[in-house]
Amino acid sequence: MTLVRVGLVQLCSSDRPDENLLQILDGLRQAAAAGADLVATPEVSNCVSNNRHHQTEVLRPESSDQTLAAVQDEAKILGVWVLVGSFALRSDDPDGRFVNRSFLITPQGEIYARYDKIHMFDVELSKTESYHESKGYRPGTEAVVARTPFGTIGLTICYDLRFPSLYRTLAQNGAEILTIPSAFTRPTGEAHWDVLLRARAIETGCFVVAPAQTGEHKGSGRKTYGHSMVVAPWGEVLADAGTFPGVTLCDIDLSAVAQARQRVPSLGHDRGFTLGQ
Repeated sequence: MTLVRVGLVQLCSSDRPDENLLQILDGLRQAAAAGADLVATPEVSNCVSNNRHHQTEVLRPESSDQTLAAVQDEAKILGVWVLVGSFALRSDDPDGRFVNRSFLITPQGEIYARYDKIHMFDVELSKTESYHESKGYRPGTEAVVARTPFGTIGLTICYDLRFPSLYRTLAQNGAEILTIPSAFTRPTGEAHWDVLLRARAIETGCFVVAPAQTGEHKGSGRKTYGHSMVVAPWGEVLADAGTFPGVTLCDIDLSAVAQARQRVPSLGHDRGFTLGQ
C-alpha cells in the first residue's frame, strides 16, 4: 500500500503576481503543516487576467520569474513536492504570446517536470462572456509523464480535460495520478466539472488531482467555479473543496490504481477500426 497525502490549495488569484504569491505561500505552509506529501495549486496561480497589456507589464520569463523562484525556495524549506498548477509566463514567441506552464517541483526546490497547456480555450459562452486563449497563449505540443518516488504523474491543465485521448495516452505510458489544475468558468463548471473529472478517472484507472481557482477575481472580473477535487480510479469523489479559498487534504492509496485496472483492463484493449460510409 502506497499512501500519499495530497494538499489542494484553492485560490482566488487577482491580476497581481505579488499579491498572489502571499496566498500561494500561505497555502503551501498550511498543507505542509498538515502532513501533505504533494501540494497542488490551480491554473494561472500567479495572475488571472485577460488583458494582454497588463500581462506584458507584470509577467516575466521563467528564468527571471520571482514567484516561481519563491515557490521553489518554499518547497525546499518545507521539504514537500509542489505542483504549480500553472503560471502565466512570457515566452520567446515572435508574436508576443505567453505560455501557460505547469511545474512539478521537488522537496529540494528543483524543477522536476514542466508542461505547457496543449489545448486552448477559445469559446463564446454568451454575448457578454467569451474567451480566446490562443490569442494570448502559445499552445504546448508535448504530453508529459513524471515518474516520482511516490507515483507516476501525468500533467495536464484545465481545458485539456475535454480531450480524453490525452489522458488515455498518459495512462498507457504509466501515469497513476492525473493532475488537472483549472480555472473553470461557473457555467461550464456547474454543468461539466464533476462529471468530466470522474470520467477521466474511470476511463484511465487513475487518481485525478484537480486544484481550482474560485470566486470573483480582482482586476479581471472573471468568475470561476472552485470545487477543487480528488477523484479515485473507480470514480468516487474523495475530496471537494467547495467554493471558498483554502486548503483541502486528501489521502490517496495508489494500490487502488492496479485494483481498478484489474477489474476493467480497458487500457490494454485498444483495437484499430475504420470509419464506415
